[in-house]
Amino acid sequence: MNIAVILGSSKFDGNTRKLVESFVVQSGAKLFDLSDFRISFYDYEHENRSDDFLPLIQDLIRFDHIVFASPVYWYSMSAQLKVFFDRLSDLVTIEKDLGRQLKGKSISVLSTGYNQELPDCFVQPFKLTANYMQFEFKGCEYLAVQNESDLSKVNKCAAQAVDNVT
Repeated sequence: MNIAVILGSSKFDGNTRKLVESFVVQSGAKLFDLSDFRISFYDYEHENRSDDFLPLIQDLIRFDHIVFASPVYWYSMSAQLKVFFDRLSDLVTIEKDLGRQLKGKSISVLSTGYNQELPDCFVQPFKLTANYMQFEFKGCEYLAVQNESDLSKVNKCAAQAVDNVT
């Protein structure tokens, strides 16, 4: 299976990146770090067509499965990933043909945070977006990192995510 990972995080070397890097090694996925792209906020006038969002989507259509990776920030996805999700609106308005090429793909989520349990409200936007965009939602793997010893679980969590995808 051809897998892409979309990483949205404010910390270059944070726990979510460590989890993503382990997942990439174990799955052979291609990493797309949103920090490397210039993607502006959703614009009803669509004056942002020249940013990196549409070219990134054109790259993503060649993948079978897309993993969204984000730390938990205030019970939800990172701002970088939220901007990406908001821009999916472009694919149901001005770029419908491109958006249709994503239909039927599967998605999953990788996340880290400090809470022992992942808040239900964190996963809901991913599930609802999958339903709306006609993606198959394959689940979420969450790693609670409350101290350095919890990072020893990175490889196991990534392996579980790989098993859920393949």
